[in-house]
Amino acid sequence: MNPLLLGLLVAVGIGAGAFALLPIFAGGRADERIKSLKDTKGPLRPHERADKQREERRKELMQSVQRAAADQKKKTRAKVPLDLQLYQAGFKIKKSAWVRNVIILGGLIFVVLFVLQVPLFFSAVIAASVAYLAPRWWLNRTRRKFQSKFLDELPNAIEAMVRGVKSGLPLNDSIRVVAKEVKEPVRSEFVRVLDSQALGNSIEDAIKVIYKRVPLPEVNFFVVVITVQAQAGGNLSEALGNLARVLRDRRKMQAKVKAMSSEAKASAMIIGSLPFIVATLVSFVTPGYLLPLVSGTVGYIALGVAAVMMGTGIFIMSRMIKFDY
Repeated sequence: MNPLLLGLLVAVGIGAGAFALLPIFAGGRADERIKSLKDTKGPLRPHERADKQREERRKELMQSVQRAAADQKKKTRAKVPLDLQLYQAGFKIKKSAWVRNVIILGGLIFVVLFVLQVPLFFSAVIAASVAYLAPRWWLNRTRRKFQSKFLDELPNAIEAMVRGVKSGLPLNDSIRVVAKEVKEPVRSEFVRVLDSQALGNSIEDAIKVIYKRVPLPEVNFFVVVITVQAQAGGNLSEALGNLARVLRDRRKMQAKVKAMSSEAKASAMIIGSLPFIVATLVSFVTPGYLLPLVSGTVGYIALGVAAVMMGTGIFIMSRMIKFDY
C-alpha cells in the first residue's frame, strides 16, 4: 500500500476516535457551563415572580395541611379525658357530678337486682357493667349527634363568611355576622371565637376554640385555612368557597353511604334483637322453660357465655357496617 495513503487513513482513524471520545471527557465541563449560564439568569419577570410566590404559598399550605393531619391522627389515637368528652358533647355538667350520677345509677341497679333475688356476685357484676357501659354509650351517642348537627350547618356558616369577605367586610366582622345569622350549634361556637378575641387572643388562637369543641377533620380544615390566610395571606374568599363545596360533597357522600348501608344495619338490628324476642315469647308460652338459666350456677354461666357471644357478634356487625369517608 502507498505510504501516503496509509498515513492518511491512520490520521482519519485517529481523528474519528478523538471526535467520538470528546463528549465523554468534555461532558462535565459542558454541564458546568450550562449550569453557570442557568445560574446567571436575569431577574424574574412579574408573571414569573407571581407564579413563584403562588407555588411557594401552595407548598406552605400543603405542609400546614400535612402537619394538621398528623396532629389529628395523634389526637384521635390519644384517649380523650372525661371532662373533655362532656364538653364536646355539649353538656354543662362537671366531671365530679357525672361520676356521682354513674355511681348512683349502679347502686340503684344493684338494689333492684338484689330485691329480685339475683345472687350478690352477679348483681354486683351486672350493676357495675351497666353503670359503666350505658352512660358511656349515651355520652358517645350525644357527641356524635352534636358533631353531626355542627357539620350540617358549618358549610352555611362558611358561605356566609365568603359573602361577607367578598362584600368588603373584614374577617372579624364576617365572623360576627355568622354568630348572629346561622343556626345552633355553630352560632354558639362562633360566639366563643368572638369572646376569645375580645380577651386579646389572635384570630389563629381564637379559631382553635371551635376545633377543641368539635375535633373533626372538616373543622380542622377550616382552622388551617384561616390560620394560613392570617400568616401568609391570599384569597380567603376563594379558599373558603372551595372548602364549603368540599364539605357539602363530603356530607352528600356520607348520606349516600348511610343509605347504602341501611339494609345491613337493619339486618344487624334484627339478628341482634332476635334472641331477646325469642326468649320473651318462650317465657310467655312456657313460663318454666327458661327457669334453669336463673335458678343455678350453671344457668348463670350459660347466660354469661351467651352475653359475651352476643356482645362479640354485635361488635363485629357494627364494625362491618361502619365506613370511613
